[in-house]
Amino acid sequence: MTDKQEGTLEISFHRAIAEIGAHDWNSLAGTADPFMRYEFLVALEEQDCVGPDFGWLPYHIAVRDADQQLVAACPIYIKTNSYGEFVFDWNWASAYEQAKLEYYPKMVSSVPYNPATGMRILSQNAALKALIIQQTIAVAEKMKMSGMHWLFTTAEDTALCKQQGLMLRMGCQYHWFNRNYTSFDDFTASFVSRKRKKVNRERRMVAEQGIEIRVIHGNEATAEQIVRAHEFYVSTFDRKSGVPTLQLAFFQQICHSMGQQVVFFFAYSEEQAIACAICLRSDDTLYGRFWGCDEQYHSLHFETCFYQGIDYCIKHKLRRFEPGAQGEHKIARGFTPSQTWSGHWIENEQFRPLLENFCQREQQGIQHQIDELSSMLPFREDP
Repeated sequence: MTDKQEGTLEISFHRAIAEIGAHDWNSLAGTADPFMRYEFLVALEEQDCVGPDFGWLPYHIAVRDADQQLVAACPIYIKTNSYGEFVFDWNWASAYEQAKLEYYPKMVSSVPYNPATGMRILSQNAALKALIIQQTIAVAEKMKMSGMHWLFTTAEDTALCKQQGLMLRMGCQYHWFNRNYTSFDDFTASFVSRKRKKVNRERRMVAEQGIEIRVIHGNEATAEQIVRAHEFYVSTFDRKSGVPTLQLAFFQQICHSMGQQVVFFFAYSEEQAIACAICLRSDDTLYGRFWGCDEQYHSLHFETCFYQGIDYCIKHKLRRFEPGAQGEHKIARGFTPSQTWSGHWIENEQFRPLLENFCQREQQGIQHQIDELSSMLPFREDP
């Protein structure tokens, strides 16, 4: 742990969030955002889902006042790769390698393996939030990091990054917005006829295969159901030759500690679980995270990963549904192309203007893409 005095403030960096503590962390982060909760972040660390094996080394910053009260904090990780970030910078790393420079290690402020927009710099005080950025960059520079990156920032944190001179990078995801729908049929009634019929046909096909969907919250799940959910999660990575970093014990821990914020959409056939979509929820948003199945069933992916989530949001009066990164096929099902943002500090003075230019050109291309894709939304143009 590195300590520094800044006036009457004590600034420290921690290699485990347990050093900061649940009460202090949640006093700033709250418990509404599931990914920024102490319970979620500590489960990642305690169950070995982050660490040197996966290239996510915790190095969280904490700021305390003269009374030792936590007044600002930020989740930070030293990264030895770019896995699990979803703000893709592989080409940046490649450019560094071609220039015979080291891109890793770097620092990021993010939630590992979760491309969800949310709070990153925890404080009610704008000056303290700016101090977090300044001190983190100073430490990153001292430790010879190639850069410091704040990923999937809120509008407030994005504006702060810009004020502090960081370069901004835009991304695109597909989000569903609840326009006070009273039912799923009320939602699809806003579609043009052809698109509405397609969605209804997909949902009907799932029912005709004798598949039943059961919504089960973390605190309601049996031990067997949690095991099955984890098996489905692992199966997807096995098929795609990926790395399933989240351990079974992680799912068990957050089901116990976060209860109804964990939401499983299980698909059953003849009383056997055949598929599962794993989500988390805040007070106003549902987040789709993982999906897995035993074998392919017609339209089952759309039902469990999209339609059930939309139906859940309507029933529980949630404002928004973020089903995860990428996927233009979501547009025809009512998900709107939406901007995401990140802020970046680059240490190398030669690469900095080159990457700033890249981000500006990329932003123009993504905005053009958003404008084009928005014209493909299925909604009727009412007078």
